[in-house]
Amino acid sequence: MTPQEEIAPLGDVPVDIEVELDRRGMTMREVLQLEEGCVIGTSRSAGENIDIYIGGVLCGSGEIVVIENSLGVRITDFRDDF
Repeated sequence: MTPQEEIAPLGDVPVDIEVELDRRGMTMREVLQLEEGCVIGTSRSAGENIDIYIGGVLCGSGEIVVIENSLGVRITDFRDDF
């Protein structure tokens, strides 16, 4: 039996998937000055690798891609041990 077949009964269980684009330190003064329309820059751009978390556990990586006017993530690797 393949791993996919083993977990098939769990197929409809919802899980949280997070992709970490960037982290940035800000002072409380900077946070309080934020308002709608403000832009927080990142140090990453399209094509760079990012971490993918499922249920808070690092499970793989991907790359940032631009899809029309949106950003997306192309999965490039999944860990076998998550």
